[in-house]
Amino acid sequence: MSAPAHPPPVLLVLAGPAGSGKSTLCDRLVTEIPSFQRVITTTTRKPRPGEVNGVHYHFFTPEEFDAKLAENAFLEWAWVHGQKRYGTLASSVLEPMSRGQSLVISVDVQGVDSFRRAAANHPLLAKLMTTIFIVVDRERLLARMRNRAQDDEAEIAARMQTAERELREAPKFDYLIESRTRDEDFASLLAILEKARARAAS
Repeated sequence: MSAPAHPPPVLLVLAGPAGSGKSTLCDRLVTEIPSFQRVITTTTRKPRPGEVNGVHYHFFTPEEFDAKLAENAFLEWAWVHGQKRYGTLASSVLEPMSRGQSLVISVDVQGVDSFRRAAANHPLLAKLMTTIFIVVDRERLLARMRNRAQDDEAEIAARMQTAERELREAPKFDYLIESRTRDEDFASLLAILEKARARAAS
């Protein structure tokens, strides 16, 4: 029996500690698999130079964000650094998937918990969503953070504490990727994608 010309849409939800490479995996998936798009999330921060509303983010005022909260329109949302809010509108996920669009999103472990709760109320989400956690051993993660040269040692120590908390959530995910090289991690992601598509088609 031949494979369908258009595989069923899926939603891949990636999480992992800072430095795990989840954003890189999302970007590569969208670049190399034309049927994928990143979920466009919502934020109350101002656009940075070159960012386009509705392409990079949906940029909301705090009042607009509050209005959507009142409508229960978010699948998940959170304060980031206690200043700006970020969230994922249900419409940004459910509408593209209902048109056959496959999606990928990178969120933190709390966001994934919110997605799981939302799936209990959205049969389409429950059927098409696959959660993936990227596991990085402590030494490799520490080396990656230092190699990025973006944070001082105090910030790195704080990020490592957060990473250790996040790693304890890994057993709740559908799949784990044991992070090694970028190519190996991407190959693992593609293998998971095939399983996710098979589940969505069943």
